[in-house]
Amino acid sequence: MPAEVKKEIQLEIAHVLFTDIVGYSKLPINQQRALVERLNEIVRGTDEFQAAEGAGRLIKIPTGDGITLVFYQNPEAPVECALEISRALKKHPELQLRMG
Repeated sequence: MPAEVKKEIQLEIAHVLFTDIVGYSKLPINQQRALVERLNEIVRGTDEFQAAEGAGRLIKIPTGDGITLVFYQNPEAPVECALEISRALKKHPELQLRMG
């Protein structure tokens, strides 16, 4: 590869957190919207989300019944974010998630 091309390529490792609302497709549309809005509020309220977004090191990908977060800071960021989300979900038993 020419030297000019090698200088332009910068690879980074991404650390991903996938979330998915359990039973989403069986719910009425208005309840689906409400749960997605609640999930977004909870996710955006986490310290990990706010720190990564503030540093410009986060990609948010809506997935219909959840959200995918791509962190670029450290491998622990998605795990810490998932733990924060789990703690917040204790106050919202109507919102059941799968995360990975």
